[in-house]
Amino acid sequence: MTLGCTVTLTASRRLYGLGAIIFAALVTCSRSGVGTPSFLLALAVASTAYLLAVREFRIRLFPRQVLFTCLALAALWRIPFLITPPGSDDDIHRYLWDGRVQRLGYNPYSVIPADPAMAKLHTHETRELNNPNVPSPYPAGAQLFFRVVTTIHESIFAFKIAFLVCDVAIVLLLLNALRGSGQGEHWVLVYAWHPLVATNVVGSGHIDIVGVLFLLVSAAALGRRWRMIAAITFGLAVAVKFLPIVLMPLYWRRLRVRDGLLAALFFGLLYVPFLEYDRIPIGSLGIYVQHWRFNDPVFATLELVARPQIVAGLALLIGFVTAGWLRTKPTACWSDNWAWPMAASLACAPVVYPWYLLWLLPFLRSKATLPMLVWTVSILPTYIVWHLRSLGQAWELPGWVLLLEYGSVVIAAAIVWRRSLIARSARCLSQSA
Repeated sequence: MTLGCTVTLTASRRLYGLGAIIFAALVTCSRSGVGTPSFLLALAVASTAYLLAVREFRIRLFPRQVLFTCLALAALWRIPFLITPPGSDDDIHRYLWDGRVQRLGYNPYSVIPADPAMAKLHTHETRELNNPNVPSPYPAGAQLFFRVVTTIHESIFAFKIAFLVCDVAIVLLLLNALRGSGQGEHWVLVYAWHPLVATNVVGSGHIDIVGVLFLLVSAAALGRRWRMIAAITFGLAVAVKFLPIVLMPLYWRRLRVRDGLLAALFFGLLYVPFLEYDRIPIGSLGIYVQHWRFNDPVFATLELVARPQIVAGLALLIGFVTAGWLRTKPTACWSDNWAWPMAASLACAPVVYPWYLLWLLPFLRSKATLPMLVWTVSILPTYIVWHLRSLGQAWELPGWVLLLEYGSVVIAAAIVWRRSLIARSARCLSQSA
């Protein structure tokens, strides 16, 4: 056996060992209440093993059979989350309610779940949904998805299956994209092995994964010059959650005008079924911007000097500007352009839940995206708030959690910046020599 084969075999065994640790830790998470000490400890173990695995991805290629074994491991640790009911106040209960009331002829943007007149519409799975005193905040694309799933089967489990299908589709798309770009296929594990996916896609079940799928299809179609498909799927991604709208500059001059108009028309048509008295249906979106806060140090600081609506607009503007700047810059990895604008906008948002960072995961494939990868892990301790709330404390993050989360990102950014300076200096010296 050659030295190279021995090194690869050793690295593969190390990777399997890390996968086994992630498996055991995530199974523990699936059996623990969100935010409880056992949940947080297991999540910390899974996250540490995940980061060590990513380090392995960066320093060597792995044979295809190793990749398939690792993907099989990822599939196995999703099963406990699939069969475990989500928390009583997880958003997935709202998805079921929104889909149900649509099928019964009501408008989710005007119906308030806590309204006594609506009590007869509830099922045992929707009765304890969160924020029952406000109508739905989800865009029309998400509402269409809710209706489709509830038409197939009206249950929380049906939504979890639908999200799992999206999860598998993303893995397949990423494998195809990695083959096309010449990158190692094992980079798909940056997405597939991330604890955030198992806990928030198959576990709690969040609609973000549907938008991520549409956005990934759009990016792949744009790269292949399938312009109409890129435009329509981008519009669908925005119609699921508004976050990717900041990526519009990346499509500038890469799409024909007619493609953009078709996407805008398609987006508008999604809202037609929800129009009432010619008013644009936004549900509780205004309340979201005005009153909902979580993990928002930048937004909270800016809100001291400006109205929430202005600060929210500024967050969008920062994302647009970042995308516009990247549009003019050549990058070693094209996928970086998709991640940075969304991360910049999220960093300034009024609410930053862990599952919001699912939008970044499929695009983290280079050294330059290390700060964002660290963020997807350092944000996980914010789940402690769920536990603190159960103890009767306020819905507010402790200062040390914010320091750990954003301090880790700053340190990672400093490391990337320092290494880029060293590499640039080395290039200059070689050229002068």
